[in-house]
Amino acid sequence: MSTAEKDRVIDESGFRPNVGIVVTNLDGQVLWGKRVKGRNSWQFPQGGINANESPEEAMYRELREEVGLLPEHVTILGVTKGWLRYRLPAKFIRKNESPVCVGQKQKWFLLRLDAPDESVRLDLDDKPEFKDWKWVTYWFPISAVVDFKQQVYRSALAELMTFSLPKTKPRRRSRRT
Repeated sequence: MSTAEKDRVIDESGFRPNVGIVVTNLDGQVLWGKRVKGRNSWQFPQGGINANESPEEAMYRELREEVGLLPEHVTILGVTKGWLRYRLPAKFIRKNESPVCVGQKQKWFLLRLDAPDESVRLDLDDKPEFKDWKWVTYWFPISAVVDFKQQVYRSALAELMTFSLPKTKPRRRSRRT
């Protein structure tokens, strides 16, 4: 059994604890990654929480593995209060595994990128998750992600929106004399 398999955690209901990561820039756009697997599959960075790992530790590990960002590159703006769940379609459930994973339960993090875009690196892990990325509008991912994740994305973005920064600072008008 590999270390990854030993560290894999499934709760009593069959859900794998997981973190979802929304990285935003100063323009209010979010980082959207094109998965290596799948024809045209895009999603937010996400990944499982290992045994004896906090959600925040998992978030920083996944952030580095999937998009090459380090803690000093980002600021945590907010975290969802509870777990958001989605069930996997039957065709994705591996019934031969024990315990059987029927879906994910996720804590979502909203991060602000405080480093240049060039800090995003997809080539730092031996098995990259993403082959491309781009900035998209805040709500775009809901309609673009695979259908069984849409409700979780909607819930996560709605809750995290309360933590986001204004797009731009108001400009001072010059006084005319």
